[in-house]
Amino acid sequence: MKNGTSKSAGRRYLALWFPFLPCERARRSGVLPEGEAPQALVARDGQALRLAAVDVTAMRQGLSCGMTLADARARCPDLATAPHDPVADARVLEQLAGAMIAFTPLVALDAPDGLLLDVTGCAHLFGGEEALVRRVVKDVGPTTRHALAPHAAAARALARFGARLGGKGDVRALPIAALELDEGALSGLRRAGLETLGDLAARPMAGLAARFGELAVSRLRAILGETGSPVIPVRLTDPIRLETRFPEPLGRTDDALEVVEDMLAQAARTMEQRQLGGRRWAVTLHRSDNQRRRLVVETGLAVRDPAAVMRLLRERIDTLSDPLDPGFGFDAITLAVLHADHLPSRQILLESGKEENADDVSALVDQLSVRLGEDSVRRLIPRDRHLPEKAQALVPALRLRGAPWPKPQGIPPRPLLLFDPPQPVEAIAGVPDSPPQRFRWKGRLHDVTLAEGPERIGAEWWLKRGGHMPGGAGETRDYYRIEDADGRRYWIFRHGLFSEKPDPRWYLHGLFP
Repeated sequence: MKNGTSKSAGRRYLALWFPFLPCERARRSGVLPEGEAPQALVARDGQALRLAAVDVTAMRQGLSCGMTLADARARCPDLATAPHDPVADARVLEQLAGAMIAFTPLVALDAPDGLLLDVTGCAHLFGGEEALVRRVVKDVGPTTRHALAPHAAAARALARFGARLGGKGDVRALPIAALELDEGALSGLRRAGLETLGDLAARPMAGLAARFGELAVSRLRAILGETGSPVIPVRLTDPIRLETRFPEPLGRTDDALEVVEDMLAQAARTMEQRQLGGRRWAVTLHRSDNQRRRLVVETGLAVRDPAAVMRLLRERIDTLSDPLDPGFGFDAITLAVLHADHLPSRQILLESGKEENADDVSALVDQLSVRLGEDSVRRLIPRDRHLPEKAQALVPALRLRGAPWPKPQGIPPRPLLLFDPPQPVEAIAGVPDSPPQRFRWKGRLHDVTLAEGPERIGAEWWLKRGGHMPGGAGETRDYYRIEDADGRRYWIFRHGLFSEKPDPRWYLHGLFP
């Protein structure tokens, strides 16, 4: 028996593969619509848009990752698409890995769409391997293909390429595609008459390495269990949770809040060592009569300042419909940091000796969100959309996620103030694509003295449904930056080309300062 096999004797690995994870994640988050139409996520590759992920319906209609969007629409005119967000996919995969800790402490990421679980010695806790697999698949959520094997590489190959084997069986019956080599190497193996891993295993390894490369041999031996395939488990950090018990119950709320402030200071020291800052905090007050009052506050940015969190807690207490009543007293208090982000140490100002604080606006947002409600205070975030009115979105300030606004370089090419919707104007302009020479807005006539453009913005044709876009959204826009005789600057556009419609209309979309 080979050494690699003996080392893995008695071990069991469960591989989970989520073949449609990106599209299912996009559908759950509302990026893709619900329905039976085929769906795909697209990403730019050079000058072309290609499919980065497809759902099961699109796959059954012959679509696959890497196909250009134009070819995909030629096959499936009703294909629904959205931009691919690999960061969101990675976040979901990490969440799934955290959920799998309930079944085994050894969970490894198999990015971008899989997990590997070392379930050695865990199956009996759930009634056997079959019962364990049923529980895992039930708790996961996304469409899952799985396989159990004594080696991690074998389990992974069976889950991804063992559909005809039912996710289990002899790895030697797997197709050579399980080696995941480039298409040139796979074509060479097929021309040599090698169709399965068993065909390869029957050949001398030295000859295979000389002809098809060392990578093919190393992956084959890993799947066969002749070499090790180490699994690097996800390391979960210890939760930040503090608890204080009292020999005599505290009868005053102010006394309890003083204890909470001390606990916040202890949590701040722990987070400073880990370079973390809390974003969601929970304080639970345990009364002597077994009643509990739970206070949860959130911040827009990561913080570890006890005073800032205490201000939010006091605001939360003041807004409670049911006042905080200690009853016969509090006999225990627990503090938990439910969500934390990376927060490096702050710069110390030389002239004052205090930490530099540029978060005054964030502190105000946190305070208003606690007082008025999370959905009452919102911020704009940028969106990767063509049309100017869709290039930003309002989200609750405490839930702010996404790319930061790009820093302006010189004079901004677009105005900060946009009209929603764009306001119609009457314009006189040359054809086919000349800027306006004169326009009337709100009954006043403006003579154009300077004009720059056009900035042509095409329709988001990849979002169309059934071959058309409603409301004229499929028409091209030609934007111009213009200045009138009084020195006022406007952002105006022609909606539609003369090749698209006989009478394009003009609209004023924004004002420059």
